[in-house]
Amino acid sequence: MVEQAEPNASAKGAPARRRGTDSQRAKPPLTLVDAIGQPLTFRQRPRRIVSLVPSLTEALFAFGLDEEIVGVTRFCVEPRQGVAGKTKVGGTKTLNVARIRALEPDLVIASAEENSPDDVKQLMDDGWPVFVSLATSVQGAIHLLRQLATITGTTVAARPIIHEAKEALASLRAASAGREPLRVFCPIWSNPYLTIGPGTYVHDVIAVCGGRNVFANGPGRYPEVQLAQMAALDPEVILLPSEPYRFRERHKADFRAFPQVTAVKNGHIFLVDGKTLCWYGPRIGRSLRELSALLDGARG
Repeated sequence: MVEQAEPNASAKGAPARRRGTDSQRAKPPLTLVDAIGQPLTFRQRPRRIVSLVPSLTEALFAFGLDEEIVGVTRFCVEPRQGVAGKTKVGGTKTLNVARIRALEPDLVIASAEENSPDDVKQLMDDGWPVFVSLATSVQGAIHLLRQLATITGTTVAARPIIHEAKEALASLRAASAGREPLRVFCPIWSNPYLTIGPGTYVHDVIAVCGGRNVFANGPGRYPEVQLAQMAALDPEVILLPSEPYRFRERHKADFRAFPQVTAVKNGHIFLVDGKTLCWYGPRIGRSLRELSALLDGARG
């Protein structure tokens, strides 16, 4: 992706104040730097938003931006009623750039990890204001929510969501202090098996909740691994999420081929909601507590 010094981020006119938005009194231009170091200047609160990141789409609705959101991807499935009537602009990796252009957004929210870099670059080259996100930790995700609330003028509506996430993060860090973490294996794909490495959001979620990713030393952020490698690291817990790959009950049989692994011996192979592990919007606080409770239960 290339940097864009000053995209056209202004919109004509000023909308009436709506639920979840801050005061519309004239304010000086706001400049924020996104995850790729790109400065974006906003002279008014965005009125036409296209979100290309499912978890952030959920966050924007939670911030009260129902009317401002005009386009989402087909993987933006929450909140179900909210996204139902919005224009679908393709998949996260297969964006319909022409459809996004036709919506004339004054803010496009993208992900450096989830969206096609070529599609995002094309939007930026065309002059559309694209805010590129990348959450690699729980703390970073909270900061991202704060940035989005500032950009969209919804800091008041976002405050309880951000507060809940901060409180959960602080309390779980305190609870984990001085305690031996559980060894955790969390694949994100099957055939071949891919897992999470360092520098990823899921890696940090596991750490915050009292676990230690057995592939914490990589190689890479999403390495391909053999289950024999997993077995050699002897995880105490195996988490099988429902996304991005949908693990099912039948996948547990893959691990029963390694009866010596502690997680297998103790029956600690868990099917979990992928949103608990991967989504970093308004569900952060609840998700952290749920995963922490699951890991605590596995301590026996």
